[in-house]
Amino acid sequence: MPLIIVLIGILILFVLIARFKLNAFIAFIIVCLFVGIAEGMSLDKLIQSIQDGIGNTLGFLVMILGFGAMLGKLVADSGAAQRITTGLVSKFGIKNIQWALVLTGFIVGIPMFYSVGFVILIPLVFTIAAATKLPLLYVGLPLLASLSVTHGYLPPHPAPTAISIMFGANLGKTLLYGIVIAIPAIIFAGPIFSKTVKNISATPLKEFVNPKVFKDEEMPSMSISILTALLPIFLIGIAAVSELFLTPDFFLYSTILFLGNPAIAMLIAVLVAIFTLGLGRNKKMVEVMASVGSSISGITMVLLIIAGAGALKQVLVDSGVSNYIGSLLDGSAISPLILAWLIATVLRICVGSATVAGLTAAGIVLPLIESSGVSPELMVLAIGSGSLMLSHVNDGGFWLFKEYFNLSVKDTLKTWTVMETTIGVIGILGVLILNSIL
Repeated sequence: MPLIIVLIGILILFVLIARFKLNAFIAFIIVCLFVGIAEGMSLDKLIQSIQDGIGNTLGFLVMILGFGAMLGKLVADSGAAQRITTGLVSKFGIKNIQWALVLTGFIVGIPMFYSVGFVILIPLVFTIAAATKLPLLYVGLPLLASLSVTHGYLPPHPAPTAISIMFGANLGKTLLYGIVIAIPAIIFAGPIFSKTVKNISATPLKEFVNPKVFKDEEMPSMSISILTALLPIFLIGIAAVSELFLTPDFFLYSTILFLGNPAIAMLIAVLVAIFTLGLGRNKKMVEVMASVGSSISGITMVLLIIAGAGALKQVLVDSGVSNYIGSLLDGSAISPLILAWLIATVLRICVGSATVAGLTAAGIVLPLIESSGVSPELMVLAIGSGSLMLSHVNDGGFWLFKEYFNLSVKDTLKTWTVMETTIGVIGILGVLILNSIL
């Protein structure tokens, strides 16, 4: 019976979001109430469970996502994102244009939310395609594959960060493992796949072609742009490597771990960006803080959706459903990593949102972390891979791609959907290979 209640709850979530277009946060809270009441929780305990789930999920995450949004906005508003794109394209040349865009998407995608990175970088892709006379999809897909992978796999992006916190996974290890898996996923879904769609013609709509284009003197240097954008990754990565190879009695051990704490690393990166991308370029503090302030509005709903998913997770735990599901799945001969990936995939197909699919799947498979002894970092990446699978007409990213590239629904399915599915399949294969090695 508990499993049936959860399945009905997920169905309600799907209907509310996909059919009635209800806000995802509201839908999550409604499903929390349904599951809790159906499981026999007292009303006061149910409300407390929802509050605890929201608080525990957002407590650490607010700082990471907040600072991440600020860094992404400063990178965009300063022209650093454009500098990275144009700089890499000129270095690599037309022959290797795809690899330049792969690297661009990866570097810019790490500090920037997917939709923001998409809107900022796609017009530059249009410009590059027009200048080189190369097919638009041949130029655009490698960049979008990179953006999608960073969104689904890598902290400090919302879903992988939130799921890491839920699972008690080490964010530094999740980042390192994620980068290892990201490389083949991007290569297969980007440069390799894009060579198979040359017969599909994409022409950007005119209203999407002319955003603000910075003049050369308005942009920071290439080195400053890249170092500022990747600073949190350097700090988190150094801390993760130090944990693997240094002992706690090393005199700088605690300092390195402190600086590599994701929240501290993001704070340091924002402070550095305020100077390197703002004050150091003769901008006034008021102007820089305006960019910082406006960045927060873009993540408000993301935070609420994550909070709603956290609430559902806590209701599943407090009502005993998680333990029940865990006992059912515990006897399965299927790997917990594959189970997590399959559940995330099904939810992605039903709900559309990768973030919602990933966080909901995390709440369902949470008991497997302790009972199976599987690596929580690899579980994060398995769910991240599944959450990107089979994007179709109920996913906002599907329509964003379709409209910007001026494609039919059929051609969008042939390109965008296949690209996302390739990322998801290569991702779970990479997770399974790492699991056999580690």
